[in-house]
Amino acid sequence: MFDQIENLRGKYIEIGKALSDPATMSDMKRFTALNKEYKELENLVAVYDRYKLILANIANNKQILDTEKDEDFRDMAKADLVQQEEEKEKYETQLKSLLVPKDPEDDRNVLLEIRAGAGGDEASIFAGDLMRMYSRYCETLGWTVTVANANENPVGGFKEVVLEIEGENVYGTLKFESGVHRVQRIPETEAKGRVHTSAASVAVLPEADEVEIYINPADIRMDVFRASGAGGQHVNRTESAVRLVHIPTNTVVECQAERSQHKNRDMAMKMLKTRIYEAAVRKHEDAIAARRKTLVSTGDRSAKIRTYNYPQGRITDHRINLSVYNLDSFMNGDIGGMIEALAVAEQTEKLKENNLI
Repeated sequence: MFDQIENLRGKYIEIGKALSDPATMSDMKRFTALNKEYKELENLVAVYDRYKLILANIANNKQILDTEKDEDFRDMAKADLVQQEEEKEKYETQLKSLLVPKDPEDDRNVLLEIRAGAGGDEASIFAGDLMRMYSRYCETLGWTVTVANANENPVGGFKEVVLEIEGENVYGTLKFESGVHRVQRIPETEAKGRVHTSAASVAVLPEADEVEIYINPADIRMDVFRASGAGGQHVNRTESAVRLVHIPTNTVVECQAERSQHKNRDMAMKMLKTRIYEAAVRKHEDAIAARRKTLVSTGDRSAKIRTYNYPQGRITDHRINLSVYNLDSFMNGDIGGMIEALAVAEQTEKLKENNLI
């Protein structure tokens, strides 16, 4: 492991020299790529340098215990040695985590799609609850959330809603939210007080860069229509809503969030590119999944991943068998603990796969 870190440290130094070279600075594309790689290695090198300092302190304390006669001095060295050994273990764990290859998609913005599933109107209401949950969570992280498309249900909630989320490490944070979310509760319309089970599906799609996806304009059919809202609200009198069909893949996207047809078309094109890019990413992940079965899946959209049980105030994630009992705050966006637990589970698998534990 440490030979690998030393090699990366050497690479970090070489990249630092290259970044100060005028020839590199004149090539913006190369400079941007090197600067990104430099920042990714920066944390590893900082942790490694701190780790080496701790090793030196441990060796110094051991030498004191071997040679020093003064008992007070020896006691100080013993206490410091215990603390340094604990620090050593902590930094070794951190170094192992930093050596795990990072998912190149993690830094991307996302389109988060929520669709009502089984359960009729209650499923649409639950889809709306999930939309608010994610929106509030994103607000706590300072991310920007824009409604790209929404198909409201007249009784409340959404049949489908698409959020564009922009910020730092968005896909890396939200990628494990893809799957079927199930809710168990008594609907407001239930006269006999019976608990109903409904579901909504969530898809987290990494946004594609312009340079990665080229779509031939001749392969796209565009339809325009009047935007609609629940109960006739927010209905445009002009045909501002846009539907794009990518003929080779039969991929269809709609956008009616804006009153401008031009803005809706731009958003729809972004959604279309993301869908097509996501299909390529999913194919890559399927190939990986064929070689190893991961505990925390990002691929199977039909998998039931989480249950929200209102009578018990419980949320259970079935992939890591974790239950928490803070349903009210959870639905108000306090989902960071669950997301962190999923990330830890995936990280543990990667460490095992790379023979680091």
